[in-house]
Amino acid sequence: MEDCLFCKIVSGEIPSYKIYEDEDVLAFLDISQTTKGHTLVIPKKHAKDIYEIDDESMAKVYKVARKLANTLSEKLNANGINLLNNNKVDAGQTVFHYHVHLIPRYDKDDKFVVNFLENENSNIEDTHNLLK
Repeated sequence: MEDCLFCKIVSGEIPSYKIYEDEDVLAFLDISQTTKGHTLVIPKKHAKDIYEIDDESMAKVYKVARKLANTLSEKLNANGINLLNNNKVDAGQTVFHYHVHLIPRYDKDDKFVVNFLENENSNIEDTHNLLK
């Protein structure tokens, strides 16, 4: 895609700190470095989000993500890792090329926070009925 930031990284038009590349997948350090080693794993074939990516590309991305999770944990002495994927604006997606964030975790004070709070406005039975 012509105006896609990540497609420009794939083509070499924009430089990146690559840590993995094969025929179908590219992984590079996120410029924000939320934590040390924060990495993005992307398919080279453009897909906007989870709603557009094909099954084969998705499988390849996650195979690399698992491999890199181990590498990041071992080489950076991370105690854990978060995998994060945002889809569409309301979910926080800012670059519209499918990507998975690998965010190494070092301790509870590393300033990256994920909160799963109970939502009093969400009825689990109603949701279950809608999804059956």
